[in-house]
Amino acid sequence: MLLTRRSALKTAALASGVPLAANFTRPARAQTPTIKIGVLNDQSGPYANTGGITGVICAKQALEDFGAATKGLNVEVISADHQNKPDLAVSIVRQWFDRDGVDMLLDVPTSSVALALQSVVREKNKVFLDSGAATSALTGEQCSPNFIHWTYDTFMLAKSTGGAMVKAGGDSWYFLTADYAFGKQLQNDTSTLIKASGGKVMGAALYPFPGTTDFSSFLVQAQASGAKVLGLANAGGDTVNSIKQAHEFGLGSSMKIAALLMYINDVHALGLEAASGLNLTESFYWDLNERTRAFTRRVLPKTPINYPNMNHAGNYSATLHYLKAVADMGAAEAKKDGVATVNRMKAMPVEDDCFGKTTIRQDGRNLVPSYLFEVKKPSESKGPWDYFKLVATTPGEEAFRPLADGHCGFIKA
Repeated sequence: MLLTRRSALKTAALASGVPLAANFTRPARAQTPTIKIGVLNDQSGPYANTGGITGVICAKQALEDFGAATKGLNVEVISADHQNKPDLAVSIVRQWFDRDGVDMLLDVPTSSVALALQSVVREKNKVFLDSGAATSALTGEQCSPNFIHWTYDTFMLAKSTGGAMVKAGGDSWYFLTADYAFGKQLQNDTSTLIKASGGKVMGAALYPFPGTTDFSSFLVQAQASGAKVLGLANAGGDTVNSIKQAHEFGLGSSMKIAALLMYINDVHALGLEAASGLNLTESFYWDLNERTRAFTRRVLPKTPINYPNMNHAGNYSATLHYLKAVADMGAAEAKKDGVATVNRMKAMPVEDDCFGKTTIRQDGRNLVPSYLFEVKKPSESKGPWDYFKLVATTPGEEAFRPLADGHCGFIKA
């Protein structure tokens, strides 16, 4: 009898006791697609403490708290340092989308970088959840249906911190401004508020960003202007260095300092002796209430020397809400269409330990409350990172620019 290859294989299988599947194939098992989140921020420059690795840790905390694995979701978080360079950021993100299968882009401080990425995300129809960039243009003339601005913006900062300074008698200003989209927008939004309140802007000094560490010549110009308020339209390490050098110049005896964007991490770097009395605005403070304290207790063991600020909390909150939408839609559907995923996020109620209950507006603005804080005196602080006392609260619906004033192009009139 002729022994064919098929009969030989069958004989071998029977001899070994291994059952032979029909046609030698096994039924295909459905694979759950992996959702990939890319955290892009500054991990080595002036925003490393206000964003950086702590921002990545907070995104991963959201996966843990949501219980992605127990809900049948495969989720992966990757990260990179954009070094505050728009061209580098665009290169990284195109690789993430084209080669690595990233579905959601997260954090992205530095407004010039975020603005450069808007068109890339829209072209690829992915999801962009921004916690770190400030420019209000992201939900205005450069808005996108793929985008949600999660945590704060320049309009909110101008209204809260700038408004408080004007009410306290600071009706003449001189600005020290980082020369890129964020600094210019923050100066512009604050100037508009000052002028609307009957005040005046005496001048401004633009400095190169990134890379400036010596602010002495700019501070001399500010002191010579005769303005009552020095408005710092900068952030992170630049804000810390500006305030330190202003104290060295004795500028505080003739001008009030308005740190328009300042984080708890900056206060920690300055120390309470130098920072006490400053007003600043954040939408999250670790010791604000029991829910913020509970979140901080969960995340702090993973980042013990850098307490979370509003940027970090925004990464957590945005990731958590994104995962809820993905679970609601199904991972395969969420991966297909970034606009549909963002629309689902807008339609779902937002709630978490960091910000409580919020809503996402049509233009992509997450309406979080804003809190005006005053930095405590050393004698008022009861322990590590106990730095703020609450001065005023602005509800989310009032904290941001009205929808109609943003002129977002994809919203139908």
